[in-house]
Amino acid sequence: MELTIVTVLVAFAGVFLICFMKGAFGGGFSIVGIPLLSIVMDPVVAGGLLAPMFIAMDLFALRYWKPSTWSRPDLVLLLPGLVTGIGLGFLAFRFLDHRAIAIVMASVTLIFVGLWFVGGGKVTSRQRSTPQAMAAGFASGVTTMVAHAGGPPLAMYLLPLGLTKEVYAGTTSLFFTVGNAIKAVPWLLLVKPGTDVWTLMALCLPAIPTGVWLGWRLHGILDQRQIYRACYGLLVVTALKLLWDGISGYLA
Repeated sequence: MELTIVTVLVAFAGVFLICFMKGAFGGGFSIVGIPLLSIVMDPVVAGGLLAPMFIAMDLFALRYWKPSTWSRPDLVLLLPGLVTGIGLGFLAFRFLDHRAIAIVMASVTLIFVGLWFVGGGKVTSRQRSTPQAMAAGFASGVTTMVAHAGGPPLAMYLLPLGLTKEVYAGTTSLFFTVGNAIKAVPWLLLVKPGTDVWTLMALCLPAIPTGVWLGWRLHGILDQRQIYRACYGLLVVTALKLLWDGISGYLA
């Protein structure tokens, strides 16, 4: 990867966007910034660049999403599946068909959002389910390890619970703090970033505090219904991006 001014500016913008999403929604929508990074570098290199940076982003975001915003009963059910999914994703990284995973996850996500839309776009209040939570945590672990796209499975479990906007954001923030800390080393082992990538990471660090803070300010302005509508809208964007990645991969 050639370290040019364009590369730095585009990477900085991508990191800023991801941080903004973490501040506004707690996490899970990191994939929205990856297309920007992919303009100036290989997507796998982008994954290696982001893996350690996610830890810095998460630690800063936890300044705002404090323990009072965590849904502990849900995290207890979700985290074991997350850890298992990341482990499987790492072991099978070189053998899984990333294109098929992307298409399946995109299709399931679009169906989920479609059902919510048909139901009138209401904030529901479903009871938590241990099997569903474990499945969501596992699916999120696999997809976050393979493609930094663990948001949809987690959102599909948490959104129907009708959590307050603060608890939803705080729970997703801690969930991905744990997941990103676990997957950082495997990603670095897989990608083995060079000096240019480490330099680019350092140059992008100033985007973290500003991005997270501005996102958190937006979260405070939006009400419960607006936050949930935004989350469902972002799920559509994420799903379409995954669908494009999967289909274009087969056409290439």
